[in-house]
Amino acid sequence: MAIDYGRPTTIPSPAKSAASIIAIIAAIGSYYLSFKGMGFRGLLVAAVGVIFGLVGFLRAASPRVSGGILSLTAVALSAIGAVVALIAIVL
Repeated sequence: MAIDYGRPTTIPSPAKSAASIIAIIAAIGSYYLSFKGMGFRGLLVAAVGVIFGLVGFLRAASPRVSGGILSLTAVALSAIGAVVALIAIVL
């Protein structure tokens, strides 16, 4: 028989980083704005996606926070979104 000591017996699952979720939304938003003809706004939103993606990746180093892969994916999508926004600005 195990002694409880008043602690929870299950380990809580790590929560997703809010920064990584914001980064994914910003990456998708940059594509949307670029395809709507708002290239400069798409470029700004892509920059926000990169920044929040890097913050989310650094926060994922904590064992209580997950979302490292999601953050890296957001950084990659935001970088591609920045290229798409630059093309939309030129055209």
